[in-house]
Amino acid sequence: MSTHSILLIDDDKDLAELLGEYLEVEGYRLVAAHSGEAGIDQLKEHHYDLVLLDVMMPGIDGFETLKRIREFSIIPVLMLTAKGEETDRVLGLELGADDYLAKPYSHRELLARIKALIRRIELDKNEKASDRGILAIQGVELNFDTYRVHCNGQHLPMTTSEFKVLRVLMTNVGKAVPKEDLYLEVLGREIMAYDRSIDMHVSNVRRKLASAGNENSIQTIRGVGYMFAEAE
Repeated sequence: MSTHSILLIDDDKDLAELLGEYLEVEGYRLVAAHSGEAGIDQLKEHHYDLVLLDVMMPGIDGFETLKRIREFSIIPVLMLTAKGEETDRVLGLELGADDYLAKPYSHRELLARIKALIRRIELDKNEKASDRGILAIQGVELNFDTYRVHCNGQHLPMTTSEFKVLRVLMTNVGKAVPKEDLYLEVLGREIMAYDRSIDMHVSNVRRKLASAGNENSIQTIRGVGYMFAEAE
């Protein structure tokens, strides 16, 4: 059975109790914080493997909570957004969420998303030693041991999903990587209709690379996916 710990940041106490009971049966330990401030305090004081973060909360909302979390942690974050609110989903991804799930959702659907993200964590931990180390291409340097990214000598903070996007593209330099493959490699799940998660992660990576003087390494291959271009 899993021993992974999940932090739920949501002001709905009834939901937290029901979800906690459900996930416990599935082998997960759920801790609930009922405000953004309480959730941030929990993350600073204890170890968790994943955060479930609701957008609509009194006090500081989910977006502001996420911004503050990203100031000190790259922990995977699954945003819980209002059904049909694409702007919420896009903003959450722009601020550093790894994935999103629209409310109302079924417990089974949420469990599938949790398993997908945690499966990616486990795969990262279990990489062969030969796959680790440093990869440097066109001034972009990835350190697989520390999850740090440098571009032209400048450190660029990246979320775990953003780092994985770069890792997949750079280890396939010069080759078009289909979006379907990126979803599986980065988020551990298949692409869904109208799903923009990977597009937003790529956009975030591009923006960060551009801030360090690298604007053209990641190319869009229309109808396929993305490619990290070889040096000309």
